[in-house]
Amino acid sequence: MPRWLKAAFLAATFSSLTLAPALAAGGYAPPPGITLVASAPANALQLRSPQASGKKVHLDPKYMRQVVPYPSEQSAGTLVVNTGAKFLYLVLGNGKALRYGIGTARDGFEWSGTHHITRKAEWPGWTPPAEMKQRRPDLPDYMPGGPKNPLGARALYIGSTLYRIHGTNEPWTIGGDVSSGCIRMVNDDVIDLYSRVKIGAKVIVL
Repeated sequence: MPRWLKAAFLAATFSSLTLAPALAAGGYAPPPGITLVASAPANALQLRSPQASGKKVHLDPKYMRQVVPYPSEQSAGTLVVNTGAKFLYLVLGNGKALRYGIGTARDGFEWSGTHHITRKAEWPGWTPPAEMKQRRPDLPDYMPGGPKNPLGARALYIGSTLYRIHGTNEPWTIGGDVSSGCIRMVNDDVIDLYSRVKIGAKVIVL
């Protein structure tokens, strides 16, 4: 091996060894099974930067969407919302589920039950309920869909309730008790879920 090539190889090796601890020390490590890359995402499970803001969403690793073991008697396609753990599971079958991090209801707005998805909407408009208008008279009567809309990029409507599984323009709220009963997801995650869930899918909120 030529001397210049050997020197380049040793330099590259030293650089990779010193860079790894630095990456581990700053920020957070990716969840098991996901490798950080500098190029475009190689699969749908890697979190992308929101297109609207161009800024990265720094989620706790456990709230990044990933396939996890999930033994369940529910059929594939069922949504199970664990409000206490702040996870939404899309049952895949064969003991697996696709898990997403969520934001849930504030104290006094919690609810549970079994329903079905009755409607889906892309970049939905938002009409604040009368009860919310009483609490927040500053809210508009209607807000058209778009990046500034609190329902985010997609919404999945739950039964005949006022509740939805929807995106958010406040991604930092994922993992908290933040809503008036709806289930929040980062926009990239709700877009992913929207593409997988069919009208009529069962939703179990625990």
